[in-house]
Amino acid sequence: MHPLHRLTLATTLPLVLAACFERAQPSVENTARPVQTVRVALASDAESRAFAGTIRPRREADVGFRVAGRIAARLVDMGARVQAGQVLARLDPNDLTLAVRSAEADLASAEAQAVQAEADAARNRTLRGQGWVSASTDEVKQANAHAATEHVASARAALALARNRLDYADLRAPSDGVITAALADPGTVVSEGQPVLRLAESGAPEAEIQLPEQALPDATRPGATVTLWARPDLKLQATLRELAPGADGKLRTFAARYTIADPPAWLALGMSATLHLPGADNAAIATLPAAALLDRGQGPMVWQVKDEGRLIERPVHVRRLQQDRVVVTGLSDGDLVVALGAQKLDPAARVRIADERPATE
Repeated sequence: MHPLHRLTLATTLPLVLAACFERAQPSVENTARPVQTVRVALASDAESRAFAGTIRPRREADVGFRVAGRIAARLVDMGARVQAGQVLARLDPNDLTLAVRSAEADLASAEAQAVQAEADAARNRTLRGQGWVSASTDEVKQANAHAATEHVASARAALALARNRLDYADLRAPSDGVITAALADPGTVVSEGQPVLRLAESGAPEAEIQLPEQALPDATRPGATVTLWARPDLKLQATLRELAPGADGKLRTFAARYTIADPPAWLALGMSATLHLPGADNAAIATLPAAALLDRGQGPMVWQVKDEGRLIERPVHVRRLQQDRVVVTGLSDGDLVVALGAQKLDPAARVRIADERPATE
């Protein structure tokens, strides 16, 4: 064999043998990636707007004595229904009675002094007319008479104040209502204005709710209802009466008060309640994990898993964000959506379902 042919055969033989033993390597694009999916369960947006709260009276005030003293008796207990003007508690009246007697004595003394001063002023006026006293002396007498008259007026006012304070020894209900708390017991020495009882005024009860800022657009919408945890099957119509102008510094929520129309007789203060707010429409919404949402520059979307592990971009509209969930529209009931790792996928990828869980988890 010619030497040139031997050289050609020696150089090409390794290439041929290498080609014979070369194996096809699987491409990354053909590898099915395991994913966790969530199955969409649509719900009415109106049904999902529920917020917990409590039943409260419209007005509730701490009532106390307008004078200081020792509580001699408390005539009502917590839960008692009272009427306006009813005596709720009494102070020991001994010191207040002595103050009234002292004021009465001061008034009697002032009246006696006023009579004497007026008599002196009248005599001095006569003597001045006859030229027996000077004008300055007469002016002093007249001034003394006027001061004595004013002293009488002051003593009468002090007596009226002492009698009022004696009357304040009886703590009376300012309005009809129910006692919700007893804050002091008989024998306690209380200061002026110190709370003794807590009174909830009679009237339509209200549901006190802490609303997040996402719920504010629907807070004033008509059609709100309240359900009680004791009777979840009964829906009560509610109307917004009061909404805080600013958020709470710690909770970052807005305090709202809803008046309950036609409350049942068994409704009690402090009951747990749930407020249901209607949405702007009854659109079918889906609640998904926040990690399922993706934005590739064309708006929010999710990956829907179709047959054979194919991925389809599904544009969605975000209704609201929650702590670790997102509420969207634009999906169909029963759709399979990638729940985690959406940002690592692309339309050309193939996936296999490693785990499927309902959207309510």
